Amino acid sequence: MDYMDVAQMSVSMHQAQASQQLGIAVAKLAMDSGKDALELIEETTASLDPNLGNSVDIYA
Repeated sequence: MDYMDVAQMSVSMHQAQASQQLGIAVAKLAMDSGKDALELIEETTASLDPNLGNSVDIYA
C-alpha cells in the first residue's frame, strides 16, 4: 500500500464527513425555520375573533 493512497483516502473521507455535516446543518436549519413559521401562523390565527365580520348592524 502506497502512502499517497492512504493520504488520498483520508482526504476523501474528511470531505465526505464535512459534506454530510453540512447537509445535516442545513436540514436542521430548514426544520427550525419551518417550526417558527408554523408558530407564527398559529399565533396570528389564534388572535382573530371567529365572529368578526359574520354580521352587519344595519339599525345603527
